[in-house]
Amino acid sequence: MTRTNGQSPTREGLLHDRPQQKFHDDAQRSSTESDRRLDELELHDSHPKQGMLARWAQRWFGKYQAAEQSYKDRNDTRRGRLRKQKSRGCCSRYKICFITTGVLLALFLLLSGSGAFWVYKSAPKDGQSPPWYPSPRGGTVTSWQESYKKAEVMVKKMTLVEKVNVTSGTGWSQDLCVGNTAPANGVGFPALCLQDGPLGLRFVDHSTAFPAGITVGATWNKDLMYRKGKAHGLEAKLKGVNVLLGPSMGPLGRMPAGGRNWEAFGPDPVLQAVAASEEIKGIQDSGVIATAKHLVANEQEHFRQSFEWGLPNALSSNLDDRTLHELYLWPFAESIRAGVGSVMCSYNLINNSYACGNSKLMNGILKDELGFQGFVQSDWLAQRSGVASALAGLDMTMPGDGLTWMNGNSLFGPRLTEAALNGSIPMERLNDMVTRVVAAWYQLKQDNGTQWPPPPPGGKGGPNFSSFTNDKIGLIHPGSDDKTKAEVNKFIDVQGKGNNSHGRLARQIASEGTVLVKNEGGILPLKRKGPNSKRDAGVKYRIGIFGEDAGPGDGPNACPDRSCNQGTLGSGWGSGAADFPYLVTPVEALQSAFDSESVEITSLLSNDIPVKASSSLLHDQDLCLVFVNSDAGEGFEAWNGVRGDRNDLFLQKGGDKLVEKVAYGCGGKGQSEVIVVVHAVGPVVLERWVDFPNVKAVILANLPGEESGHALADVLFGEVDASGRLPYTVGKSLSDYGPGGQILYYPNGVVPQQDFKERLYIDYRHFDKHDITPRYEFGFGLSYTTFEFSNLTLTEKKPKSALPAPRADAQAVPPTYAADIPDPSTALFPPGFRKLRNRIYPYISSTSEIKHGKYPYPKGYDLIQPLSPAGGAQGGNPDLFTPHLAVSVNLKNTGSRKGKQVVQVYVSFPDGVVDTSTGDKIDFPIRQLRGFEKIELDAGKSENVEIVLTRKDLSYWSRGLGNWVMPTEGKFTISVGASSRDLPVNGQW
Repeated sequence: MTRTNGQSPTREGLLHDRPQQKFHDDAQRSSTESDRRLDELELHDSHPKQGMLARWAQRWFGKYQAAEQSYKDRNDTRRGRLRKQKSRGCCSRYKICFITTGVLLALFLLLSGSGAFWVYKSAPKDGQSPPWYPSPRGGTVTSWQESYKKAEVMVKKMTLVEKVNVTSGTGWSQDLCVGNTAPANGVGFPALCLQDGPLGLRFVDHSTAFPAGITVGATWNKDLMYRKGKAHGLEAKLKGVNVLLGPSMGPLGRMPAGGRNWEAFGPDPVLQAVAASEEIKGIQDSGVIATAKHLVANEQEHFRQSFEWGLPNALSSNLDDRTLHELYLWPFAESIRAGVGSVMCSYNLINNSYACGNSKLMNGILKDELGFQGFVQSDWLAQRSGVASALAGLDMTMPGDGLTWMNGNSLFGPRLTEAALNGSIPMERLNDMVTRVVAAWYQLKQDNGTQWPPPPPGGKGGPNFSSFTNDKIGLIHPGSDDKTKAEVNKFIDVQGKGNNSHGRLARQIASEGTVLVKNEGGILPLKRKGPNSKRDAGVKYRIGIFGEDAGPGDGPNACPDRSCNQGTLGSGWGSGAADFPYLVTPVEALQSAFDSESVEITSLLSNDIPVKASSSLLHDQDLCLVFVNSDAGEGFEAWNGVRGDRNDLFLQKGGDKLVEKVAYGCGGKGQSEVIVVVHAVGPVVLERWVDFPNVKAVILANLPGEESGHALADVLFGEVDASGRLPYTVGKSLSDYGPGGQILYYPNGVVPQQDFKERLYIDYRHFDKHDITPRYEFGFGLSYTTFEFSNLTLTEKKPKSALPAPRADAQAVPPTYAADIPDPSTALFPPGFRKLRNRIYPYISSTSEIKHGKYPYPKGYDLIQPLSPAGGAQGGNPDLFTPHLAVSVNLKNTGSRKGKQVVQVYVSFPDGVVDTSTGDKIDFPIRQLRGFEKIELDAGKSENVEIVLTRKDLSYWSRGLGNWVMPTEGKFTISVGASSRDLPVNGQW
């Protein structure tokens, strides 16, 4: 359906004087939904003139000065999500992007003839996501039943304004955390603190900077994934954080240059799902509410957010139903199955409907099909409508501000109060919103006053840090006009001590997440005293360490949110980063690790080797270690022309030239051996030097966090086995990843469109389909020992059957409340109430603001939606997780030392499968990861490893049935081995 001109997701009319009218306009203009099914979406090429326009702009505009608004903290240089980034040497692509944006806007203005604001009132032309109403109520599963009963008792006692307090943020920097709600004092429900992020606690002192998600994924170690979550959650709890904004599982990693891929675990849905669910279990076992983010298909930083790139709307990720379910939604489903308490919806549009206002996504898929029991919160300013987003399933707005930062005009807050009082939003929906939040609080036992003492003035709990100053004494409401100060930073050390030190855990994760991809001649592991031949001759072994990435640079926290590439790279940048309490550099660790009596170390911590000094620096070395890197991050910051997403997959800061120069000169004309260490946010192209004969070893160390140097030394010297495995494919060029692997750097319309035409074929699936030889395949990694796979056995646990068992009735009955609309006078500002500037309150100023009328609910709102047959419990129909096939294989350590191997199980579906509901011939990837286990074995020892495959593992998503279907004809091929292309044992079922 083509939407009428009155519809727009940019929320024009929200500031209208009449409350009823403003929510009326909001609903119409935010609804981008239609009668078209998600799975029937037709993907079209961009208009050819748009690409021509971009090329024209690139050719004719040589200079462009982008005007950017910067934000400076009142107390320090920390920057948050609201802060418009300062340009640091913007490259031509950055300029051309803004030029193209400007030209597109100018062209549309000229064509419209309707004035300069026409483009900012425009919206996605065609909504392509079907409506799904009303929002399902929480409290339908037994594991949450007691929490919902307690929540029901509390919510029934709440006033309207207290309910709005629980579901609305107070505004950016109005309180001490990056996200804050106000309390419901009358019933004893506290203000909640929500804090970034997936790597560590952002803006927090004395806490651990863990290895990034991509490094955790590279461990392939479920135990470490859980323990990392447990430690992370404990630190959050000890800092007074109720809701931890992590882990990240979106972006999945469709595009290898995506700016935030490093926050998650890799571009395979199963690896991503296992890591995410293990971290969630750990976080929530510590008593903190975890957040699965960002829902969904938020795969690049360019154009991710309205107005961040000068365009009025964000980019639309357009994908079909099967691709959504089998790739991008899979990790979220497993997170919900693990009991996650919160899900964060993303900035982007999904099939031209904003994720935080998409009823099919939040109501139909998340809450019905996947049985999500917690609350949905918006990413910071990702909410793009008021009533419409609440009806579509949004439960909490963050940080509370509306269309822009710190303007005091929330899309919830007083407007949610007005909407409830004028009947625009049913009380049943509002009650469910607040009940979901309160139930999650009870579910994590945060009502325990001993473990979670209430915040002041009723107690000494709450956050003991400030996100907005490093000083002990600071403003308690820094974003307002209130000058009240108190002790806001108590500097509590939450990093653990002794054997429980989180630094020890970070070191183990970093070492197991270090991937050895080349080791010719067994050059590694190194000896601390150097080669015996040198010692016997009484000559010191000379080692040269080269590259800025080996050293400290200006310090690990030199740039806000780690938004520059200087010194050794331990983290990407953005809200997913954390302050380093310390950072052990490679040069520091190696200088300590080598025996100084027998080894002489020379270091040049720069990527520029002076010509005059090259002879002494390079020619005299017996061994050269080169450190290089590649950085990226969130789109609100930029560094050296990298605006979030990387511009390519090459090493940065002349890294390739540095390796080439060192390799050529080391020992004099390349006579000595070279080891290259790469720290990067994702795959890098190594082709310029990886085959050089004296480049004997290459290590991809990912983003190792605070214990970087120590973890690397552990691997280099063989203190631990080299057991990291690639969580992504390393191609030989960016083009190897196919059209779907390319960032959309230039806008192709006022509402940029990104069509996921490759469907299931990303990363190794794409390489396999098109028979492209990668440099190093997904799952690959070398060990210091050798392993043998044998004796594959497939044991049927349950026969094949096409469909899961019919969906059962709800396990529990959701709470019920009176639907009466409260008296508007109960929502008035209390007499003498002092309002702080830009703070979000739930109150109204006058009962005359409440206007009654017929509310225009979105199209399809009155339709009775059939429940999804794929639903019925957390994560989906319980029968999807019934074991059908046990895969057993013998793994033997055939080498001379203890080591670890990752047993990887891949499934190839039968040929010739036809979906009988549509007549479609189903196309399957050649192989898909469906399970793994990391096993440690002593030399000569063996172990039988069993991995169980469930119905879901052996099914595909049918767009016709809206359900998972297992092929019953033909044979599945089960392949087991050490990587996606090293699968020595195979069997059929």
